[in-house]
Amino acid sequence: MALTSAAPYLALLSEADESLKTYALTSLNEVVDQLWAEVANEITAIEELYESESYAHRHLAALLASKVYYNLGDFDAAVKYALAAGNQFDIDEQSQYVETIISKCINRYIAQSQKFVQAPSGPAPSPELTFVFERMLQKCVQTGELKLAVGIALESYRLDIVADILAKADDAMDLVSYVLVIATTVLDNAAVRTQTLRALVALVLGMAAPDYFVATKLIIQLNDAALAAQLFTDLHTKADHLTALQSAFDLVSSASQELLYKTLAALQANEPLATDRDFARVLRVLTGVPTCDLDVTFLANNNNTDVSILNKAKAALDGRNSIYHSAVSFQTAFMYAGTTDDSFLRANLEWLGKATNWSKFLATAALGVIHKGNLAQGRTILQPYLPGNSGSHFTKGGSLYALGLIYAGHGRETIDYLKKHLIEDGNSAGNDEVDVILHGAALGVGVAGMASGNEELYEVLKTVLYSDSAVAGQAAGLAMGLVMLGSGNETAIDDMFQYAQETQHETIIRGLAIGIALLNYAKEDTAKTTIDKLLEHQNPILRYGGAFTVALAYCGTGNNAAIKRLLHVAVSDSSDDVRRAAVIALGFVLLRDYTTVPTIVELLSESHNPHVRYGTAMALGISCAGRGLPAAIEVLEPLSKDPVDFVRQGALVAMSMILIQENEKTFPKVAEIRKQFAGVIASKSQDALAKFGASLAQGIIDAGGRNVTIQLENTQTNTLNMKAIVGLTVFTQTWYWFPLTHFLSLSFTPTSITGVREDLRVPKFQINCHTKADIFGYPPKVADAKEKAPEKIVTAVLSTSARANARAKKAKAEKEKDDMDVDTPKEEAPEPPVDEAKVEEGEEEVPEEVETEDASTRYTKTPYKIDNMTRVVPSQLKYISFKDERFVPVRKFRGTGGVVILKDNAPGEPAEFIKTIRQLSNTEAPVPEPFTLSEEDAE
Repeated sequence: MALTSAAPYLALLSEADESLKTYALTSLNEVVDQLWAEVANEITAIEELYESESYAHRHLAALLASKVYYNLGDFDAAVKYALAAGNQFDIDEQSQYVETIISKCINRYIAQSQKFVQAPSGPAPSPELTFVFERMLQKCVQTGELKLAVGIALESYRLDIVADILAKADDAMDLVSYVLVIATTVLDNAAVRTQTLRALVALVLGMAAPDYFVATKLIIQLNDAALAAQLFTDLHTKADHLTALQSAFDLVSSASQELLYKTLAALQANEPLATDRDFARVLRVLTGVPTCDLDVTFLANNNNTDVSILNKAKAALDGRNSIYHSAVSFQTAFMYAGTTDDSFLRANLEWLGKATNWSKFLATAALGVIHKGNLAQGRTILQPYLPGNSGSHFTKGGSLYALGLIYAGHGRETIDYLKKHLIEDGNSAGNDEVDVILHGAALGVGVAGMASGNEELYEVLKTVLYSDSAVAGQAAGLAMGLVMLGSGNETAIDDMFQYAQETQHETIIRGLAIGIALLNYAKEDTAKTTIDKLLEHQNPILRYGGAFTVALAYCGTGNNAAIKRLLHVAVSDSSDDVRRAAVIALGFVLLRDYTTVPTIVELLSESHNPHVRYGTAMALGISCAGRGLPAAIEVLEPLSKDPVDFVRQGALVAMSMILIQENEKTFPKVAEIRKQFAGVIASKSQDALAKFGASLAQGIIDAGGRNVTIQLENTQTNTLNMKAIVGLTVFTQTWYWFPLTHFLSLSFTPTSITGVREDLRVPKFQINCHTKADIFGYPPKVADAKEKAPEKIVTAVLSTSARANARAKKAKAEKEKDDMDVDTPKEEAPEPPVDEAKVEEGEEEVPEEVETEDASTRYTKTPYKIDNMTRVVPSQLKYISFKDERFVPVRKFRGTGGVVILKDNAPGEPAEFIKTIRQLSNTEAPVPEPFTLSEEDAE
């Protein structure tokens, strides 16, 4: 019979006999879930029993109090008494009460543990809370839920538990990869993240069979040259040159220039490594030269630029108007970026001659974008335009800027030359002509020496800055930030901030503001003091810099505090410039959570303030660049028809960034949007700013000969693409200074897979793509509209004539039918059967109807073949497989592009190779093979 009242047991609580009290507590614990409302009336008596030190079963009273508070909904008190109950609280009990309390305990422990790690002088989590937390993690480990245990331990900053689980795990590498992802995407404490990554590196390198590719990812995250040198030394000791080459290419694709320089210097200082002929290739790869050579070769060989688009834009935009001339210059630069094909410029010298002043500067700089990465010939190509030749100072300044763009991120060969111009002309700053040359040299040295941490270069730029020339100083301030990118150097930040408050030139202040933001790249909470100082400053330009400092410091972290602060600035700041910058900054912070951005900024896209609407467009373009996200395009479409010209400009540019490398099969609306770009350019009713945006959009969507994308994450290492992020950051400054538009080229990533042998030669062989050949094909080229023939005049026909003609035709047809011999139809030949075994091997075509048409990934059993070093867009990578028996990737292929080192299983057999741009430009005679003179020859 069910108990209907707790009154008899509650009455026993006031008895003097302890055994009666204990009996009452035990009985109440069994019925408290049904009769908690009645028991709650005596909660004070129950609490007094727990507080009585002399009562032997006080923990039982605590458990009962916890259950009462749980049913009352007071979870804090429920947790407090559950922890006080000690062993009476059975964490193994299968009940909703226990599950809820444990969940609350874990959340409380995580909060307290995080607080204690960040401020060790504060109180540590209580022993009771720690016991429950650790006991639950042990339970997870015992049941095989290792990822859950590791995730919770990481969130609570308990690295000792993480290390213990990893050390005992059977499949440690799988867990290491999981921890790496969690550490880089979830952990919001930079110090703990660094400790975690260092512990992982030590664990990976200490294994019997280390995964050096995972170690490379960790080293890039840590930016530690000593660890990188150790990794390559270990590989050299094991004579594993193929793995060393792949790791070197991964490092070049993702690491900072400073890390590459220091790693290379450490390895060259090691004599056994520096003198080893086999290891010499690894050292060469670390210079970045082979990567640039392969990228340029791919872009040159696969150039699919539609020149008719450029011709139509040039015809529609009057070259005598500087904004239109600049628009076509940028469009040309982007469409031919990295292809080394400057034929359009050479074929339109008359149009090029219309450029004046700064238009001439950026038209010359366009050569740098077109030849970007062509390290072998870059200096030679620009030689006629460089200082020392006759010509405009704008041409000379533009050529120095172009030189920096060619050597972007790999400036070892040109930094000294550019620095020489800064030193020689620095003392003459203030002269208009010299200032233009200094401007170009500063931008060039900034982009060439990006993230090199070169303090000598920084000091040279600071000298130019202190000349207080508006033109040269703006570029110098920006270049200082580029050179010291991500260093967080406090002295540099203080110097730049101090001078920004002293100078009267707005251009210099803006250059320094963005420079400070670049210095704080990926610094997260370490940059908080600088952010506060900038965002609270009375000068709106410095507040503008503060918004970009938030963007870069928390780039890709999705940090809630940063998002909240940016949204507050976006709706409250008195300056339109600052509000616009704050909205743009959201795109950088959320670039890893890009699917959430359209929802977050949708209301902002309807703001009454056009600057906020422009910021919304650019935030979407940045965060969703290269993603082809339909939700982002839906928000941008109304903005592309906005009544304000610069909002339309931003929307058009953003759409092109999102839809780069998309065709009608992968994104049906892309053809309509391309027509919209062309329509805006051709329309006489559109404003100049909108036409400028449409021209840029056409250049971006077809950039690099239709063979590049904008990729803000490195697929090989799952790290942020620093160069691309910096390129977009400076590109957004086009609002104030249009020559900075060329920086967008830093964001372009070639869409290729390039298989390379150990000798760094590119063999000709084929790769399988398990989908239909046209799914990821190039968009069709724009056909020139054919002139319509004049329409013929229709002759009127009387109804009587029509009936007579019809009767005559009918009679003729019947006569022909009677005269014609009718053949009996032949039986249709049966279709040949499909050999399933051959289908699996990829030897026989699968009939069309066998292929799946739905979104089930467009997979087909029979792949088609693509050549090595041809276009493979990011969304196509999951359909790629290597089936060649001779050339096999040294690393298991998991759908990542870029350079793939191949093991040649038949090195003695002849093979065809693709010649690179550097090899083709090398006119020196090859070194002859060793030979021995016979006695007859000697005579």
